[in-house]
Amino acid sequence: MKGIFVYRKRAFLNPTSTDKTSYIHAIVESSGDGNYRFGTNMLTIADCKRVVRLEFFIGNARNRRQSLKKINLLIDILMRFRDALMREIAQIEKAK
Repeated sequence: MKGIFVYRKRAFLNPTSTDKTSYIHAIVESSGDGNYRFGTNMLTIADCKRVVRLEFFIGNARNRRQSLKKINLLIDILMRFRDALMREIAQIEKAK
């Protein structure tokens, strides 16, 4: 069962023309209909030479709850960050 991924996505975060290597890579390993709890569930975010890897362990009930809270908090913060960034971009564009 190990090594079968139900979700795997890798995407570069900058246009190819920039030659920058920023990327995001997300993987969720199959639990085999709930029979395998110790798979790799990882989110990797890289920007220039910095790499951050976040693991989402689901081997027991407590870790499953914590992993869902972690990803939900990340999504919430990223959405708020995007909104603030959009407001600042709009203000800069308006001031030109």
